[in-house]
Amino acid sequence: MASLNVYSVLVVLFLTCGAVMATKQNDQIIKENNCETKMGLPCVLEAFTNIFKTGSISNKCCGELVVLGKFCHSALVKRTLENRLFKDISPVTIIAKSTQTWNNCLALIDSPSPSA
Repeated sequence: MASLNVYSVLVVLFLTCGAVMATKQNDQIIKENNCETKMGLPCVLEAFTNIFKTGSISNKCCGELVVLGKFCHSALVKRTLENRLFKDISPVTIIAKSTQTWNNCLALIDSPSPSA
């Protein structure tokens, strides 16, 4: 029975350390790449609403999101998911919406203008 308790403690410790390391890794990515300074606040709010709630993202903000880069975008979304305020939100759903938003914006920015 003692080995079961030790095993349980080790599993909890492993999961806790993994979460802390993921948090530090995302924070380091965000800091090293100046991710928090690459988008204006109105576009950050638009992207957040689009991913975490229901809303749309303008062409202008899609452009800022693409300039931000997939690496920063993913790290910021993951760090937001680590916040206890979002503990009741399904990470799988948010990651899927985040990827969909990224892909939609990338397609919009990469597509040629109809006036060209």
